[in-house]
Amino acid sequence: MIGRMVRAVRLWFAPWRVREEGTTPDYRFSLANERTFLAWLRTALALLAGGIAVDQFLTDIGWGPRVAVAVLLLAGGATCAVRAVNHWVRSERAMRRGEDLPMSRFPALLAVGTVVTAVVVIVAVAVG
Repeated sequence: MIGRMVRAVRLWFAPWRVREEGTTPDYRFSLANERTFLAWLRTALALLAGGIAVDQFLTDIGWGPRVAVAVLLLAGGATCAVRAVNHWVRSERAMRRGEDLPMSRFPALLAVGTVVTAVVVIVAVAVG
């Protein structure tokens, strides 16, 4: 398991190794995969900025809820960035091999995390 994870991470930093597999897909698909990657990175940056903003500017709510929300947003942003590059590599490899694109539960987890964060903020604001 660890060896598989290490090999996967190595591909993140060696995209030419991904190109060694299979055949080159239609460039439109590779570019769409890249746009999806960039969209996930924008989401990650927004979550990170939100976490910093909550910590710095929501001083009217208690320390505990503020830190909880900030940490949830920051952890979500970091996870989203890692997931973005991993999904890009997995999708590119699948396209080159002529396989189905990889499935992911991450969008659902990100949505649930966003809902949990919103509930914490709502409760903190309501309790005041």
